[in-house]
Amino acid sequence: MSRRVVRQSKFRHVFGQAAKADQAYEDIRVSKVTWDSSFCAVNPKFLAIIVEAGGGGAFIVLPLAKTGRVDKNYPLVTGHTAPVLDIDWCPHNDNVIASASDDTTIMVWQIPDYTPVRNITEPIITLEGHSKRVGILSWHPTARNVLLSAGGDNVIIIWNVGTGEVLLSLDDMHPDVIHSVCWNSNGSLLATTCKDKTLRIIDPRKGQVVAERFAAHEGMRPMRAVFTRQGHIFTTGFTRMSQRELGLWDPNNFEEPVALQEMDTSNGVLLPFYDPDSSIVYLCGKGDSSIRYFEITDEPPFVHYLNTFSSKEPQRGMGFMPKRGLDVSKCEIARFYKLHERKCEPIIMTVPRKSDLFQDDLYPDTPGPEPALEADEWLSGQDAEPVLISLRDGYVPPKHRELRVTKRNILDARPPSGPRRSQSASDASLSQHTLETLLEEVKALRERVQAQEQRIMALENMLCELVDGTD
Repeated sequence: MSRRVVRQSKFRHVFGQAAKADQAYEDIRVSKVTWDSSFCAVNPKFLAIIVEAGGGGAFIVLPLAKTGRVDKNYPLVTGHTAPVLDIDWCPHNDNVIASASDDTTIMVWQIPDYTPVRNITEPIITLEGHSKRVGILSWHPTARNVLLSAGGDNVIIIWNVGTGEVLLSLDDMHPDVIHSVCWNSNGSLLATTCKDKTLRIIDPRKGQVVAERFAAHEGMRPMRAVFTRQGHIFTTGFTRMSQRELGLWDPNNFEEPVALQEMDTSNGVLLPFYDPDSSIVYLCGKGDSSIRYFEITDEPPFVHYLNTFSSKEPQRGMGFMPKRGLDVSKCEIARFYKLHERKCEPIIMTVPRKSDLFQDDLYPDTPGPEPALEADEWLSGQDAEPVLISLRDGYVPPKHRELRVTKRNILDARPPSGPRRSQSASDASLSQHTLETLLEEVKALRERVQAQEQRIMALENMLCELVDGTD
């Protein structure tokens, strides 16, 4: 009786395919900053890419449908006085994005659904608290308006973006530069990696390290860590001989790894992108021309190699689409946005299926855009799992919502009366002001057109007279 040697898995035949040339985004000057972030962030509405910009830092935001050649004068998001190092879309509002910069600030931006006429230069709010450059951003997965930042000052700050306040500051846990920070699924714990080669599990609200492991990977190059669905920690790093390595760890027993595999001798830092719905982790190395993917299961060897997507050009960075932005009718389980030197190319990961019906096993309910908690509730100690949505009918984005920043007056102990009325009044006055501005612009444009018409008529008359004179 022959023994089955092929492992059964519905993801065994996942294959990657680059989108057609007309589906790429051309003529984008991708940033050349030497920083190990993905340089790209994507959600179901927009694609954001950090770009080269003179006199400061900038990134470009394109609607997903705006493929093809990008106009060199396309409006940018500019406001930082030094290069932008990281960007991250808010998971609870597809029009809100945060950017971190070498100028020590974090800025939060509201991106309009329409294409702006000129550069966006005014953020909703600027967060200042770091003393050195800010290189890592991560929104809380379940609490509204909670944003984490990590800087070159070895400090992690957790902000309430809605009020601009610092909720928590973790400033004595990392003796050296922080390489990566990741929330677990409900946002109760953080996994961090640091230049001191230590992997830490932190409870941010208690301000203490719950567990730590020194030299999870023995090499000196940067290490990355992400939480898995089972609560394990998946890490990428380097061996003492500078070989790239991946590991799986149980935070309850950090002495021995659950799995440890050597990969290759390339020197690019591996960026792990983890999909909790399928428990597949995709490894994209900076400077590599391939994406390797592995399935994490409860069976030995626990991290199972699936396949490799290879292409000719090396990648400068990579964006990872949330599950609700995928095309479920084509059995698409992941989509990457690969940055080249001058363009961005979508790469689609698909499970081949013959049926046209919705594939329940590929698309379990996935985190949606509704937050499960408010910032104050999370800070007080509450935890909640993400609010899940079904992708059966394809994801329909919610109506546009604006992020409101409230400035608190510490001298005003009593709550202001009738906030809704005053808010609506201010909105009305703002919309009235916008309407008046638009009407003035239309009037000026009309006058200019009329003047040009009169000038053209006069020139035509002169031309007629000249022609008659020569006859």
